[in-house]
Amino acid sequence: MERLIGVWVEALSVESVDGTTLRVTQRLLEALGVLCPFTELVRLGLYVLPARSPSRFFGGEERVLALVASTVRETTGQEPRLGAGDGLFVAELAARAGVVLAPGASDDYRRDQPLAALGRPDLAATGRRLGLVTVGDFADLDPARVAERFPAAVGQLHRLARGERAEAPGQRDARLAARLARLARAPQRDEQRGFFGQRGAAEERAHAAALRVRRRLGDDAVVVAGLRGGRVPQDRAVLVPWGSPAVPVGGDAAAPWPGHLRPPAPAVVFAHPVAIDLLDAAAGPVRVDGRGRWSAPPAAVVLAPGVRRAVVWSAGPWPSVERWWVAPRRRAHAQVVLEGGEALLVAAESRRWWLAGVYD
Repeated sequence: MERLIGVWVEALSVESVDGTTLRVTQRLLEALGVLCPFTELVRLGLYVLPARSPSRFFGGEERVLALVASTVRETTGQEPRLGAGDGLFVAELAARAGVVLAPGASDDYRRDQPLAALGRPDLAATGRRLGLVTVGDFADLDPARVAERFPAAVGQLHRLARGERAEAPGQRDARLAARLARLARAPQRDEQRGFFGQRGAAEERAHAAALRVRRRLGDDAVVVAGLRGGRVPQDRAVLVPWGSPAVPVGGDAAAPWPGHLRPPAPAVVFAHPVAIDLLDAAAGPVRVDGRGRWSAPPAAVVLAPGVRRAVVWSAGPWPSVERWWVAPRRRAHAQVVLEGGEALLVAAESRRWWLAGVYD
């Protein structure tokens, strides 16, 4: 179960008539999103963010908690209560109490809570008559007996009490996101995607699906492609976690980058280049000399043992030396077209040839 940091701002839990609460809530969500793009607004006054990723980035959970508290104070003028625990249910309880649970302590903390913490007064009243005082007492009941004597909704709470569910039914305010979207004059869920870029229902469903996958598998489970600065395609392509700030088009990506390969860029770029052999007409290896010249024109490419394809056209090589003042990286890129019409980007580095990309 994912460890979460809970942020409870009591002053924002009660909505104001003039809409101030919603506006401050939106500003705080954006401010916390700068610290961690995976911050979620559960309902008014309650925010959660995963503990693992920002802790690795900022150098520890204590540092993240300090930054979160500072952000809340600067944005709202309020003092937050912070907590940490496994799963949304425990994270909220910990945040309301201002308790940062040690790793592995969430189960005992959940079990020690009064039965009323499950949010069902009728269940708490029934539990008192049965001698059930804590969530742990309720969790110890036989699931079959609970299913026999209680409605299905109580069965879900029993799974929560046993640690088989991460959050309580109805713990999230499902309408809050739509209200904030209206406040920001964002397009609504049932709109079709139009000429002016409205986000339609299909994109909203994809957004919700990606959120569920990320919540289940972790922050890095869903990634999107972007571009950054670099001289060759494999250096420019980057995958970033979905929901994180977009990779900027400007900045270093817009720098001149002397010696960069000219367009078009290959449609497929390999994260880990594939070793190949580039041969001349005499079946000898093709080399690139110190002046950036072929030892002989390439005549064939060996993509794998027994897979040899003739080269009908080639361009290059284009040598480059990067970071010459520290640990020089020497590479030479070339383009080749095979007899079947396939176009490849190949690179010479460390006395080998590598398949770096495939053109569409």
